[in-house]
Amino acid sequence: MKTKKLINSGADAVDEMLQGVLSAHPNHLYAVDDMPRAIIAKNGPRKGKVGLVIGGGSGHEPTFLGFVGKGLADAAAIGNVFASPPPDPIIACAKAVDGGAGVLFMYGNYAGDVMNFDMAAEMLALDDIEARTVLTTDDVASAPPDQRHRRRGVAGNVFIFKAAGAACDLLYSFNDVERAARHANFRTYTMGVALSPCSLPQTLKPNFLIGEDEMEIGMGIHGEPGMAREPLKTANEVTDELMDSILREMKAGRGDRVAVLVNSLGSTPTMELYIMMRRVKSRLDDAGLVIHTSLVGHYCTSLEMAGASVTVMHLDDELQRLIDHPCDCAMFTR
Repeated sequence: MKTKKLINSGADAVDEMLQGVLSAHPNHLYAVDDMPRAIIAKNGPRKGKVGLVIGGGSGHEPTFLGFVGKGLADAAAIGNVFASPPPDPIIACAKAVDGGAGVLFMYGNYAGDVMNFDMAAEMLALDDIEARTVLTTDDVASAPPDQRHRRRGVAGNVFIFKAAGAACDLLYSFNDVERAARHANFRTYTMGVALSPCSLPQTLKPNFLIGEDEMEIGMGIHGEPGMAREPLKTANEVTDELMDSILREMKAGRGDRVAVLVNSLGSTPTMELYIMMRRVKSRLDDAGLVIHTSLVGHYCTSLEMAGASVTVMHLDDELQRLIDHPCDCAMFTR
């Protein structure tokens, strides 16, 4: 059975979306000439500042391009749906935001992205632009703690990018921006659950199959296999499963502060997210943890997939300061 989408054609969906985004946010964003998938912040890049370039496949909006703006990312390189951007728009982004202090690449830990961003960094070096990379690896479900380097980057990107972008905006040195980005990633944990599949614009067919009374704990944002497929449970039970994994690994002490994100994977409505947030708050209260800030809504999606994820960042004084730092982006303002 074909799914229904409000598109003109699958082949044109990404580029027409970008045209719409630029039309809607002309005060925040522009595209590099002749490179429509290199999206730049109008008020972010400046001389002496480390440039932050994020990016990845389309279909996760508002990640990535929604977080481009003053105080957060300076640019985003955009790929096809669920596919890495090629080196050309990455290079164009880096050159557009280079302020002479270096350029940091940040993106989720996926093989295609690693290959193309690394290739871009090598080509930029020929023009004497230094580019370094910090991968996001917040997905607790995708590898055990002793193999953190193998984990995927998912909704925790929101907090990790936020901290790194603030460090750039505060004119941290290149070394300190990289350190802060790695520190933010290390203290961020995400677990998700999928209830139904999404479908690609080109195929209009579900990208995986799941029973009407089933859910999958730990499924990735492209439909990658999770930890377990189980009978559908209540919101409290599902949230407990997600929080059990996060709290077991985080090992925070009573009185510690956290930032929380309850994120829709696409079609899960706000009502259900707040029901989950209620349970997240209860679990954190029981653990003696203090919620410093919380986000609830669509922040890192997977087209129209039904499901949600919970992200917890274990704050310290520096991370709290970076998370609180003002930003003004196309789809996110603090």
